[in-house]
Amino acid sequence: MTRRLLPTLIALVLGLAGLGVGLWSLERIFIAERDDARAALRSQREALEQYARASLRQSLRRELEGVRHSLEAARWEPLLPAAGLYLREHDEQLLPRLARFNPSKATPAQERYARLRAGTEVTKAGEGPWAERLALMKSVERTLAAKGRTAATMQALGALFFHRTHYMLASWRDLPSLLLVVERVAAQGDLLPDVMRALVREGWRGGPGSVGMEGLQRLLLLKRSRLTAADFQFLRERITTLSMRLGIPAEDFEARAQELATAPLDLPEHIDGPVLARSGWYLEPDRGAIVRGVTVNVPAHLEALTREMRERGLLSEDGTVTLPGDEPVLLLASLPVSVESPLWARGEAALARRHALKSFMVGMCAVLAFVIAGLAFLAQHRKHRFLELKSDFVATVSHELRTPLASIRLLAETLEWRVAEGAGARDYPARIIREADGLGFLVENLLSFNRIDKGRWTPKLAPVRWDELLAGLRQDLEGWTQVPVSLSVEVGDHGLHGDAQLLRLLLANLGRNACLYNNRDPVILRVEVFPGGRLRFSDNGVGIPESEWEHVFDEFRRLPSVGRREVPGSGLGLSLCRRIAALHGGSLRVAASSPEGTTFELSFPER
Repeated sequence: MTRRLLPTLIALVLGLAGLGVGLWSLERIFIAERDDARAALRSQREALEQYARASLRQSLRRELEGVRHSLEAARWEPLLPAAGLYLREHDEQLLPRLARFNPSKATPAQERYARLRAGTEVTKAGEGPWAERLALMKSVERTLAAKGRTAATMQALGALFFHRTHYMLASWRDLPSLLLVVERVAAQGDLLPDVMRALVREGWRGGPGSVGMEGLQRLLLLKRSRLTAADFQFLRERITTLSMRLGIPAEDFEARAQELATAPLDLPEHIDGPVLARSGWYLEPDRGAIVRGVTVNVPAHLEALTREMRERGLLSEDGTVTLPGDEPVLLLASLPVSVESPLWARGEAALARRHALKSFMVGMCAVLAFVIAGLAFLAQHRKHRFLELKSDFVATVSHELRTPLASIRLLAETLEWRVAEGAGARDYPARIIREADGLGFLVENLLSFNRIDKGRWTPKLAPVRWDELLAGLRQDLEGWTQVPVSLSVEVGDHGLHGDAQLLRLLLANLGRNACLYNNRDPVILRVEVFPGGRLRFSDNGVGIPESEWEHVFDEFRRLPSVGRREVPGSGLGLSLCRRIAALHGGSLRVAASSPEGTTFELSFPER
């Protein structure tokens, strides 16, 4: 059979190989289409992200340019606000301004002020400039006590300020002495308001060859790092009180004093280019030593950019622009701007679905091709198997029919001759009947199998007793075999609802097989019926190999001959028995088998 199926197998393999190549090529086309569509989506997204990145960089730079003038002014003017501005020069943060006080717990400025006010301040050796300062302060005080003092006071103040510009004293001496002088001048109320405003707040700048001076408010803010925190607080309160008494603005002075930061901003020390800190600062280096920056509202910038792109039709209404990631500092040249839109996600999902559907169809085609090839091969195999079975069946049946027919003809001719000669032939009629019964049983098996196999047998169900069926089996065996048969039956009053003709045929096949596949004398058969619809049929035959327990129920399956004696039969007996059991809703199996005999077990629904 393998040789007959080889051309079919080669054709199927070649066909499947060609189909596989075609399906793989088709799948590659589908993959290329999906990749091209994804590349188009990615290209569109990258173009929008590049546009958003450039727009965001431009917006940040514009915001820094917008405050550049304010930043430079706040650098030199301590009374100007510096909120949201950043300036660093030579690794020192200038803006926002820091409260870098002298860490000492002492209060030298406050103590100096108290002694100056009480007139108990004394000088020591080596303090010549400080002694001169004290003498000039006393000169101012004397002018304040004299008549027509305004001009004299201005002259004395000019001498004091001139000395101050030429001799730099420690801030904890300079500020208390200057504050006390201005307080005493203000107490007299002789000087013009503009002069007092200059002394307390703005100060004045002299022309060429003249003396300039900082106002007290500006001077305290500029010299804060030379004072202790307690001294700064003391002088701030005194200057604020003096300003309020003279009607000079002090709100911005108080605000600048209160907004002094205690620690520098946590920003990178080395910046090679414009950067955006996630903490909300945009920074730009200038000539390496200077870094300028401004606080920015990144979410507001992203929202404005999203709105602009929507208005231009570049982004859908539900699209957004974001800055993904968690890096604390982002280089402006490579901002990780991400443009998100559900349309792209839906497009990606649609591409995936379409590709999955196409791949599924390709896979189904491949599976279907394999199924069709398998079915074709199976059909071809079954065809050749059927032809072989048909050939074997014809040969077997022809042999089985030829043997009894030849025996009947020979016995009939011999009987005719002996009758004519007057010789004895008493057993010939019995032998003719036996051969005819064997031929009839074979024909009945073939017809019954065909009718059951084609579904043309409708069982005539009726109550049947096992003892009646086995009595008929005993009669069949006595008339069919010459070997002594010992049949023991233990069935009680059990029965079932079935077709008596079919059940008798079932028992007859089991009994005849037990006699044919047996080399013992006598043949011993035992039938037991148990509650629950179970029947066991045992013999003392040659047994069935365990590997054949299921195969003996196949059509045309025959076991090897017993010894040198060829066992007659069509190979349909046990297959017919199982089908009869199935027609009654039962089953038939080999329960046990050995060289000492075989036991079949029938199971039927209990009556």
